[in-house]
Amino acid sequence: MQKNIALLGSTGSIGTQTLDVIAGFPKEFRVTYLTGNANLSLLREQVRRFRPRGVVVFSESAVKELKRDVPPGTEVLLGERGLVEIVQREDVDIVVSSLVGFVGLRPTIAAIEAKKRIALANKETLVVAGEIMMPLADRHHVDLLPVDSEHSAIFQCLTGELPNKVEKLILTASGGPFRTRSKEELEQVTLEQALKHPNWTMGNKITIDSATLMNKGLEVIEAHWLFGIPAERIEVVVHPQSIIHSMVEFVDGSVKAQLGIPDMKVPIQYALTYPSRSRSTFPRVHFPSLGEMTFFEPDRERFPCLQLAFDALAEGGTMPAVMNAANEVAVARFLNREIGFTGIPRMIRAAMERHTNLANPSLEEIVTADRETRAHLQSHKVS
Repeated sequence: MQKNIALLGSTGSIGTQTLDVIAGFPKEFRVTYLTGNANLSLLREQVRRFRPRGVVVFSESAVKELKRDVPPGTEVLLGERGLVEIVQREDVDIVVSSLVGFVGLRPTIAAIEAKKRIALANKETLVVAGEIMMPLADRHHVDLLPVDSEHSAIFQCLTGELPNKVEKLILTASGGPFRTRSKEELEQVTLEQALKHPNWTMGNKITIDSATLMNKGLEVIEAHWLFGIPAERIEVVVHPQSIIHSMVEFVDGSVKAQLGIPDMKVPIQYALTYPSRSRSTFPRVHFPSLGEMTFFEPDRERFPCLQLAFDALAEGGTMPAVMNAANEVAVARFLNREIGFTGIPRMIRAAMERHTNLANPSLEEIVTADRETRAHLQSHKVS
């Protein structure tokens, strides 16, 4: 039976790859809603190709512009309210959340409350509100299927295993483009250098997060909530080749790993077709051509964002929301050339040190912590 999909963030890297996967399964999936932000030209192309029932954009001007271009009968909705509305509609079976950042929180919660299956690529929602979202998903019997390659790998490794037999989770990281740079060299990193990831093609924000290792810190927090494993049993290992996407070690010392080329289409397809596996034409790993696979400890002194994420997870409460908000502001300022590369962790640390943490926060307290952190950092100069 054909499944209807609402794709949140269709013009981003994950969104475009999701549409590529969906196009290969015309009998199984139909795109009913698309959402985009700044790239209206690409969104128009997607609308013409997939003929969704509705589209969500984030400005009044974009609404007016799209209404002139979309086919008759295609609804155009605005902003967060539009996102929340479409994920709750009866003509949606699966919500793919590939939005980047805090903006994905409310629509993901709305999708859980509407009992939709969720393919989750928006890691920030679990980072800032995991202690709210996971009990909510359990209460509504909703599957949160991870799309991130690392969490998809762990999810696949855990299939058929007993939770109490898991010793630890091992998240792999490419190490980014600056793995071998000294602290002094990192002070001189340019924006152009930071945007050149050695293995993955991603959006700008995630690419910078990968370069600082914050992306891996966010994934640690996400893994904690998705799989119920405490931080002290989550390990990060730098694996520059990005062939092993993550591993699980069990109590008997056995380790299971999920391998594949650095391509997001496999975890996207697995999340859409779970619990079955469907044949694909994606490129395969050719092991003889690899030559070697290497592994290193991450350096938390040269890349302090990873430690800041562990610290935020240990604090709990509103601290992860503050860390996440500070990171989003800092990365945006780096992308705008307002601060240097090493200014990103300094800005995050300053925000965390300034914040008075609230334990067991409500959703509104999390939203307030996020908003106040952004307002403070956007109005203060940080070197």
